[in-house]
Amino acid sequence: MQLSIPPAWALGLLLASLYGTIFHIWRGRSLSDLPRFLLAGWLGFALGHLGGHLLHITPFRIGELNVLSASLGAWVALFIAHRL
Repeated sequence: MQLSIPPAWALGLLLASLYGTIFHIWRGRSLSDLPRFLLAGWLGFALGHLGGHLLHITPFRIGELNVLSASLGAWVALFIAHRL
């Protein structure tokens, strides 16, 4: 049986991981900060996507993925994680 991941999930995971890694390169102090930023990026991306879906914010959408709201959610979560 073949396991398949929906393309929107794969793209979302890739973008959220990229945001977390970029933020770590920019603001991270040690390698131990990387998991926190990755987790914050994933969680913020998912919540931003959900918020964009519920509020019908769809100016930049790729397939089922609300890229604009999800990206904003990820960056907000990353800045919050940095402050903690």
